[in-house]
Amino acid sequence: MSVALASSPTSSSTQQEPLRVMVVDDSVVIRGLISRWVGSEPDMVVAASLRTGLDAVNQIERVNPDVAVLDIEMPELDGISALPLLLAKKRNLIIIMASTLTRRNAEISFKALSLGASDYIPKPESTREQAAAETFHHDLIQKIRSLGAKLRRTVPASPHLPGTGHPTTNPPLATPDRPREPLSRLLQAPVAQPPLVRRAFSSHAPRALLIGSSTGGPQALMTLVGEIGAVIDRFPVLITQHMPPTFTTILAEHLARSSHRPAHEAVDGEIVKAGRIYLAPGGRHMRVVRRGTDVAIALDDGPPVNFCKPAVDPLFSSAIDVWQGGILAVVLTGMGSDGMRGGKEIVAAGGSVIAQDEATSVVWGMPGAAANAGICSAILPLGQIAPKLVRLFSGDRS
Repeated sequence: MSVALASSPTSSSTQQEPLRVMVVDDSVVIRGLISRWVGSEPDMVVAASLRTGLDAVNQIERVNPDVAVLDIEMPELDGISALPLLLAKKRNLIIIMASTLTRRNAEISFKALSLGASDYIPKPESTREQAAAETFHHDLIQKIRSLGAKLRRTVPASPHLPGTGHPTTNPPLATPDRPREPLSRLLQAPVAQPPLVRRAFSSHAPRALLIGSSTGGPQALMTLVGEIGAVIDRFPVLITQHMPPTFTTILAEHLARSSHRPAHEAVDGEIVKAGRIYLAPGGRHMRVVRRGTDVAIALDDGPPVNFCKPAVDPLFSSAIDVWQGGILAVVLTGMGSDGMRGGKEIVAAGGSVIAQDEATSVVWGMPGAAANAGICSAILPLGQIAPKLVRLFSGDRS
């Protein structure tokens, strides 16, 4: 058994503690890589480096991690078997499943999401391929940081006092009419946020539904498409989910089962029709183009956009030339800001944007960026988005 442990944090500190990350993988090379990457981040620490799922289950209470990077295939106890045991011991543990890009592992990753895993990440087949290793490095650190954000304390590591431009360790001086505030209360006081601007919905009748999502997206998408059958039957639905090849194949199958409607990875040149769900295939951007009186799918192998491929912005932007103001776009849970720029263009062309709210998002990056940009006509919990879409596509304009 290969075990490396970091001391457990004290609970009395008023400073922001680093995220405690438990790395569980039977490959000494992968364990070493991830541990070095995590250890080099100022807001993270390697809480443990373990070889099997059994080690993780036995050590979790002593290690007390915030995030676990859990391999799927391991001796003694594999990742999918260890997952429920780990969550039983620590219910709020964030688990990121790691696997190579095979159909079997993609299916297991989807099962893991249904069992409580927060996300998944594909491992490169060889760490000798620099580009693949760099992508893995970037994506993993961003996932750990974004998913761990909800666990982080709200106190910054170098606190800034109100009205100052630099960190300090002393509270403001007391005055006769203002006694000294305890430092801990001062540092943890919530900062008032300006209200989010909401626009009126477009007066144009929507002619297509576009959806963008990332972290937490598969679960959100399956919930959403299962409740908008009336929309799918009459209008085309196009989805970009940040996801690698093979995984999008499995996701399309899940979407078909959830919606009871045809859903598939989009094919370059195919005609877009109502009654179908088109999913951007992993590793390729999906756009739409006008072909005479028809609308067709256009896939391309261009560089990543917003560090993503496929990306949401190319789909959103391309749709304007096809449907002008008749676009209704939805930005669901996900890291980063993909979809915000394309959403701005949709609104400028006369269309509308809906964002998932923070409370129901796994990560409020993408929908938060759209909401804070002031381009949304509604910011809704996931459970309220489908009924709203049904009403809007049925003629409601409010």
